[in-house]
Amino acid sequence: MRWGLIGASNIAATQMIDAIRASGGEIASVLSGDSRRGQDFAARHGIAASTTELNSLLDGVDAVYISTTNEKHFPQAMAAISAGKHVLCEKPLAMNVADAVTMVAAARQAGLVFGTNHHLRNAGSHLAIRDAIRAGRIGRVQSVRVFHAVQLPAHLQGWRVDNPAAGGGVIPDIVVHDADTVRFHLDENPAEVVAMTADAGLGAGVEDNVMSIWSMPSGAQVMAHESFTHGFAGTGIEIHGTEGSIFARNVMTGRPVGEVTLVTQTGTEAIPFEDHNLYHRSVRLFTEAAQGRGRPAADGEDGVRSLAVALAVAEAARTGRRIPVDYGGI
Repeated sequence: MRWGLIGASNIAATQMIDAIRASGGEIASVLSGDSRRGQDFAARHGIAASTTELNSLLDGVDAVYISTTNEKHFPQAMAAISAGKHVLCEKPLAMNVADAVTMVAAARQAGLVFGTNHHLRNAGSHLAIRDAIRAGRIGRVQSVRVFHAVQLPAHLQGWRVDNPAAGGGVIPDIVVHDADTVRFHLDENPAEVVAMTADAGLGAGVEDNVMSIWSMPSGAQVMAHESFTHGFAGTGIEIHGTEGSIFARNVMTGRPVGEVTLVTQTGTEAIPFEDHNLYHRSVRLFTEAAQGRGRPAADGEDGVRSLAVALAVAEAARTGRRIPVDYGGI
């Protein structure tokens, strides 16, 4: 499969180029708004061509990977879909739910595969957690605690910490991942949220810390903490049920690391998991789906739903009210 990279991004450079090639794909071209940056990126990564024109990139590829700033995802995805290309898009899919629904529906109508690059559900740790929950090892889930408070590295700051028009802030950057992960484990969608943001001094016009509580249709509650300013907190997820609890530490990351522990009445045991590359699995499943086999790890509807939760968290924090999550009719 021939790919075009829409965005000469850090995630493309560090993860996705390797993942695409590991799946047997060929990267034909990269798009950058800065011609010199695009040329340098292409040369550095052995990509044959670079361009500043989207139509030029779309000519001669089968699929695109979109990793530009968030406000560009919608028009770029719609152009790719109109050109008959499969789309793997970074989260969040768009700046609002209506646009996200539109792009996903357009791909479906065109018979194209649309995937959201939610990497965490591809981790061996999270697959093992999901298997344990489905096997009934903790009984009925009562609550979840997600802690995803990190120090955003300097080379990733830029628009993420000072540009609300581009979709900056910790909510669109991290809450979407946690929303997808909770949905993946619980097989249900948050119904309502309450939230508060804080400014620890890193963000300029955007939030750099947020805490929220989500109610689930089953009655379970989710408590989530996301941050750009916590250098030593570590990350993880705890899932507590009527028959046991799962404690997963250092698993909210793109690397196949961490520890998963199950605690029940009979004692404590480590849950083993595979240490495969998360992004390799994501691209492999997307590629297979484009070839008519299976589905992406996270499809377009997953991307819509994670965006909807993040936007509800933002609205709850802004208004101080309890906000129902609007999934745009999907």
